[in-house]
Amino acid sequence: MTRDEIHALPALLDVTTAAQVLGIGRSLAYDLVRTGQWPTPVLHIGRLIKIPTAPLLSLVDKGEVAVSGPSESQTT
Repeated sequence: MTRDEIHALPALLDVTTAAQVLGIGRSLAYDLVRTGQWPTPVLHIGRLIKIPTAPLLSLVDKGEVAVSGPSESQTT
């Protein structure tokens, strides 16, 4: 995905498109969302999962994509 394509994205993305922005696979992206490890906010709208574009672009622009393990609150 080119920088121009990334900056032309809509305000909310599906998980597959957000994964493309980060350069990761669809399955990994869904696993990260499911386990609470996705590096930006995630919106659950009914059964839909949407990723806001602005925080994702900010993350990409900074080049700080760090995926960590579950936080304490998720493991207890």
